[in-house]
Amino acid sequence: MTDSKALRKIIESKGLKYKYIAEVLHLSPFGLQRKIDNVTEFKASEIKRLSQLLSLSANQQQKIFFI
Repeated sequence: MTDSKALRKIIESKGLKYKYIAEVLHLSPFGLQRKIDNVTEFKASEIKRLSQLLSLSANQQQKIFFI
């Protein structure tokens, strides 16, 4: 389960738009929102791409995506 609050906080701190992130992950904005809201799960490849985009440390990645 994704820590939605922490993920949103990091996205906001980086100044990225959800539409841009969705494009990078090859998702629709609605699809990204469903993943952030834990309706559907992120794929491993999406976690990797998103972690790189947000410059997440291994510790941050663990806490956000694997709680």
